[in-house]
Amino acid sequence: MRNEAQAVVIGGGVIGCSILYHLTKLGWSDVVLLERDELTSGSTWHAAANIHGLHDSTNISRIQHYTMSLYKALEAETGQSCGVFQPGSLYLAQTEEREHQLKLQAAKARLYGMNFYEISIEEAQKLNPLVNYDGIRCVMFEPDGGNVDPSGVTNAYAVGARQRGAQIHRFTPVTATEQQEDGSWIVRTPKGDIRTRWVVNAAGLWGREVAALAGIELPLQPTEHQYFVTESMADVKSHGTRLPSVSDRDGEYYLRQEGNGLLVGAYEKDMRFWAEEGTPLDFAHDLFPDDLERIEENMMNAIERLPAVGEAGIKRVINGPMIWSPDSNVLMGPVPEVDGYFCCNGIIPGFSQSGGMGLMAAQWIIEGETEYDMFAWDLARFDSWATKAFTKARVADQYSHRFAIHFPNEERGAGRPARVRPIYEAQKAMGAVFGLNAGWEHPLWFAATPDTKDTNGFTRQNWWGPVGEECRMLRDRAGIIDISNFAKYVCKGPGAADWLNAVFANTMPKTVGRSCLTPLISKRGGIAGDFTVTRVADDEFWVIGSGMAERYHKRFFKQVPLPEGTTFESKTEAMCGFNVAGPNSRDILQRLTNTSLATEDFPFMRSAKIELAGVQVLALRVSFTGDLGWELHCATQDQVRLYNALLEAGKEFGAGPVGSRALMSMRVEKGYGSWSREYSPEYWPHEVGLDRLCKFEKDFLNKAAAQKVLRNPAREHLVILHLNEADVTASNADATGGEPIFKNGEGIGRVTSGTYGYTVGMSLALGYVKNAQRGDEVEVMVLGRPHRATILHEPPFDAAGKALRA
Repeated sequence: MRNEAQAVVIGGGVIGCSILYHLTKLGWSDVVLLERDELTSGSTWHAAANIHGLHDSTNISRIQHYTMSLYKALEAETGQSCGVFQPGSLYLAQTEEREHQLKLQAAKARLYGMNFYEISIEEAQKLNPLVNYDGIRCVMFEPDGGNVDPSGVTNAYAVGARQRGAQIHRFTPVTATEQQEDGSWIVRTPKGDIRTRWVVNAAGLWGREVAALAGIELPLQPTEHQYFVTESMADVKSHGTRLPSVSDRDGEYYLRQEGNGLLVGAYEKDMRFWAEEGTPLDFAHDLFPDDLERIEENMMNAIERLPAVGEAGIKRVINGPMIWSPDSNVLMGPVPEVDGYFCCNGIIPGFSQSGGMGLMAAQWIIEGETEYDMFAWDLARFDSWATKAFTKARVADQYSHRFAIHFPNEERGAGRPARVRPIYEAQKAMGAVFGLNAGWEHPLWFAATPDTKDTNGFTRQNWWGPVGEECRMLRDRAGIIDISNFAKYVCKGPGAADWLNAVFANTMPKTVGRSCLTPLISKRGGIAGDFTVTRVADDEFWVIGSGMAERYHKRFFKQVPLPEGTTFESKTEAMCGFNVAGPNSRDILQRLTNTSLATEDFPFMRSAKIELAGVQVLALRVSFTGDLGWELHCATQDQVRLYNALLEAGKEFGAGPVGSRALMSMRVEKGYGSWSREYSPEYWPHEVGLDRLCKFEKDFLNKAAAQKVLRNPAREHLVILHLNEADVTASNADATGGEPIFKNGEGIGRVTSGTYGYTVGMSLALGYVKNAQRGDEVEVMVLGRPHRATILHEPPFDAAGKALRA
């Protein structure tokens, strides 16, 4: 066994072997995989191993399609059979909502060149005559869908990795992972130790235990999961060709051919946790006792849809463990607080994602960044607030709603609240309907009656009207928005300006009281973040960014060493904030302070530490709504006092609380981008209009990458679109994000943010397009159906910026 390696992968399931294979494929040959038992031990060996491309996240769909196309090439490369069966998959819609979901997926598939399209009931009957199609609204067909052999795929990855120089050691448990002073790691095993720069935790059911060896806690929880295989069936045997699998998610089961029988699996409501206190170290190729009564309702749904299932005997039952994250997506990426430690844990559809997951992991480790924006998988989306209790509650919800539609703007309540601010109860009494952002509860909108719940769907919901009232109130008078969930940092010390200039692309303010907007550049030259930086003293700066990305951004900040005597610390928990905006905002705030807020004394993009209603605040004259307004940041213990004073002063002017959905509408009216939507590592500065904020006369993080991409013409441009009112009225739906954009039948882009612009009377969308100009007519695929739209020449609200500077 080698005593040094470029990377050590812990875990010999399908994911660990795929990561090893892809590391070698990208050029690293000095890599080692350690498996405590035999390859495929844990969850891999008993997996149903279905493969499909359908996912609500476009990038995850792309990764799944990569995986599906990889298996046959892997067989040819290695000579190891992957047991690939691709008779196709039928996706059935029983409800209007499922039809919307599938048609949107079909539109995305058309944009990205994926093989997923609608077929008639008659065509579906020919493909799978065992299915009863009564009550089915539409059928989609995925020709490449099917299943693979779990052991075959895992061993093919292993063979491919070995052929490129990797070592695999079975029956070699890891007993310790110890980081050294130089940042490298010692991985200890009974067969010897290995020094490495990268520890890769792909330990599956033992992901928690392996992470704990390095002092890392991962929010993971295993459950039981059952499927059964029927005896041989004459109708299956006599069909002649392999039957396509059936995805009847409204029926809450999955079904495919297995031999001459059928395999039926379910995610039942009456789920069972397993190994809550830790996965047993002696567990390997083990199963749990059968408990088919738990999935009886799902089985009956399957029998109703495929009556032949009910006539066949059961050959065998598999009841084995799976391990879940709180949102059922993988926990992937370098741990921000620990150098050289990479996780890939909590994978559910492993055989649909293994190839893409291995590729993304290898890119991240070797190249420093993935080619796609994978924040949906980034473990940095969770932090210490994702406790065991939160994780358990969310996993129970995810498992029992595995096949439920996750609608745009949907907020699931399991495990909440996780973190609240002092004004939470007061906001709740005012009718606030809350969302979850980095663990924090924050108001989405304010209902007339407390304890109102969101309704969910692809069309306009119960919050659509009230959100419009909040927008009009703020634009006409004023509104008070809780912005406490923004990430807030203080950089202080003699080297503060130099350090910030070395991190961010823009030049930091040289004068106390001035602010600037600045991008953070990613490894490949894209937009890793957007920040407001304010100089509040000669040696002190305030930095404000995306709250949901705070842990993600740690990776970037730590790449630039802090000068001696200089500190950079998060104030997100210690500080809260409000945005008071609208034409009457100055009058409201002037009632509460002796500091002059007149434009000549407090112009746009300026700041000052002032006293407001007896509370010390940092006031910044900026507003994400595009109106005259101020951001006010105070100590958390002063939040209630400040909020009450703002609400009381606002009454005279007809101002009141405003939620984040109204903020979304107003920032789109203004054409403002938002991180993880318009701003992402996938987008280059000149594609999003932030190239003017990159100052190349100085050095900054990933400057060379920014210069490299800026030498290329923009691949696409961020634009604002106005959707045709008649089409929107007919569907009762606005764009929400992810909808493809077509022009003359050709896919030219996709929506990143969509909403109704209440104060401009337009259904609007921000999106990226290529081969299109302002003024062009295009089609936006809302609900998967074409909605006519026009690319606007400028944002419909205050394009000249007069309101901001009033």
